[in-house]
Amino acid sequence: MLEAIPDLLTGDQVASIRASIRDAGFVDGRKTAGARAARVKRNEQLGAGAPDKKAVQVQIVAALEGDERFCRFALPAKINRPLISRYRQGMEYGLHVDNALMDKGAIRSDLSVTVFLSGPEEYEGGELEIFSGYGPVKVKLPAGSVIVYPSSTLHRVLEVSDGERLAAVTWVQSRVRDPSRREILQDLDRARAKLSKDAPGAEETDRAHRAHANLLRMWAES
Repeated sequence: MLEAIPDLLTGDQVASIRASIRDAGFVDGRKTAGARAARVKRNEQLGAGAPDKKAVQVQIVAALEGDERFCRFALPAKINRPLISRYRQGMEYGLHVDNALMDKGAIRSDLSVTVFLSGPEEYEGGELEIFSGYGPVKVKLPAGSVIVYPSSTLHRVLEVSDGERLAAVTWVQSRVRDPSRREILQDLDRARAKLSKDAPGAEETDRAHRAHANLLRMWAES
């Protein structure tokens, strides 16, 4: 199940992040890829020595943690430090699956997150293509928007034929690791939100809230 979240970052926040990394040192992206993914990874990432890297990472994680839409969908227990990626003309990231464990095993990757820092009008190509049971989906969102998708899926970034694509990529360990259970909770959460709006005093609304709470109690990991 995919979830697009518009306007996670404001235009001012995107501009501030881009300004802080404009002259920072980018390095070969294969340094942070697993052995198999490194075969197909051709991009650049903000290097460890970049002066504002930590501040940018903290700002992006704080935006995710503070966004109700993201938290209700992902149920995050841990969020990895984001990688800041840059794709210039001719760069791409071929078909791959993300590592199951990130940050030296500290985080299990249940969900992958791409925060778009460039607008679709700034580059040609460069779509994030995600392969699910329903076929491939191409994603190219406005700057400041986010796409969240299961880390277990095969996906790729298509070649950038012109311009520059900037994005922050991170991974989430969810409090509910099973994707089918998360999907049930997401559906029920939407249903209870609609009931709360349309029939706040109805018995069915209370039952929907109780069902969501009890399923979360049953399935969540502390």
